[in-house]
Amino acid sequence: MQREEAVRHMTDIMAKFVAFTGKRLPDDVRAKIEELAKQEEEPLAKAIYQTMERNQELAVKLNRPSCQDTGALQFFIKCGTAFPYMAELPDLLREAVVQATKDAPLRHNAVETFDEYNTGKNVAKGIPSIFWDIAPGRDDCEIYTYMAGGGCSLPG
Repeated sequence: MQREEAVRHMTDIMAKFVAFTGKRLPDDVRAKIEELAKQEEEPLAKAIYQTMERNQELAVKLNRPSCQDTGALQFFIKCGTAFPYMAELPDLLREAVVQATKDAPLRHNAVETFDEYNTGKNVAKGIPSIFWDIAPGRDDCEIYTYMAGGGCSLPG
């Protein structure tokens, strides 16, 4: 596979991954919610847990994000210094976000602050945010995502 083709392939995989993570909570989170729901005795709390579960079911069934605040993405990367596509990762992830925003779809949350407009693509200056952990001597790369809308969870 040629380098350009490999980067395009990784971009497509990351776009699918970003879209998927907007629609489905991790298994450990789902299990914890289920565990806590079973312990709950208060009617209102039970209703909230049931609503959360229904939301997860509908997100998968309707192929839509499970939360409206999915557009301000953050990537936490542990990347080996010998990873062959390290230099391409920022542009690759940016393009993956644009692609996932259209395909998922994700809510448009990225705003160019000083120009005061929403890009409609979930990319702007500093978005997506990328946090690097460089691993000397390794040739692999681990990528974790976090989605937020920029309201209360992102600043925290």
